Amino acid sequence: MKVTVKGAGVAGLTLAFELVERGAEVAVVERRERIAGNASWQAGGMLAPWCERESAEETVLTSGRIAADWWDAALPGHVERRGTLVLAPSRDTAEFDRFAARTTGHRLLDRDGVAALEPDLTGRFGRGLFFAGEAHLDPRRALRTLTERLAAAGVRFAFGYGAVRSPGVPDFVADCTGMAAKHPALRSVRGEMLLLRTRDVSLSRPVRLLHPRFPVYVVPRADGLFMVGATMIESDATGPVTARSAMELLNAAYTLHPAFAEAEIVEAGVGLRPAFPDNLPRVKRKGNHIAINGLYRHGFLLAPAMARQAADLMLGHDSNKEPVHEAHH
Repeated sequence: MKVTVKGAGVAGLTLAFELVERGAEVAVVERRERIAGNASWQAGGMLAPWCERESAEETVLTSGRIAADWWDAALPGHVERRGTLVLAPSRDTAEFDRFAARTTGHRLLDRDGVAALEPDLTGRFGRGLFFAGEAHLDPRRALRTLTERLAAAGVRFAFGYGAVRSPGVPDFVADCTGMAAKHPALRSVRGEMLLLRTRDVSLSRPVRLLHPRFPVYVVPRADGLFMVGATMIESDATGPVTARSAMELLNAAYTLHPAFAEAEIVEAGVGLRPAFPDNLPRVKRKGNHIAINGLYRHGFLLAPAMARQAADLMLGHDSNKEPVHEAHH
């Protein structure tokens, strides 16, 4: 079976991998000149289904549970299984209690427990929630490596202007182009992030800092880098990070640890995340066309489950996984 996948973000690449694993011949076409710059490139890379349940439907938890194992199998050595630490400043204890009540899979930590997990945060927070079953990866490293693995497996890539045209006549065409798909029900949720570099802070896992208006996560990466994100602004503006957002993100990092005040700002990025009205993704089929879209803020978390559903539809199998959303037209 021949499949053309449109879009080389996390949805398109995970689908291509799933199809190749099942014996399909795959071509990936992408308008951009390279694997960079899309919403997936700006992601935090947190595989955190229990944390996400705080503001998402139960199906995000059930479908997201496979993510860490899927990525581990696809890219051995990329997944860090060190859990997620959730904290709140003392003034935001109500937010902490609300988050704890709305989630499962966590263990309540006292001040000493927080310090034992993250020694650099000793004495800074009186309570924490530790989600031991969660994981994270570096999205940019994952996207690059997955592309290399696919190319080595025979997947043909076409980048650049005009590349969205399918080479040859495929059996299926899969649209994984996010906002570029121009689906009438999609809206754009702008996410802004900062990359900071400092040698004065060490974290072993993602830390979510709660706030009633602007919760922020800080994700450690290699070489002293920390990804600080991300805003959720209902906007399709593609311009640079705003001063307001930059101040909010930097203030959150400083609240987590004052040493971030001396960190270098390596990058400020913006990604437009496609979302349907209910913030849940869809796999849709119409004839020999499949579409995966609406991953919202759950790209790396839900892409594996969506890829499996889409591959099942193309290959005529029933998915054994609980679907997030599936529609036939």
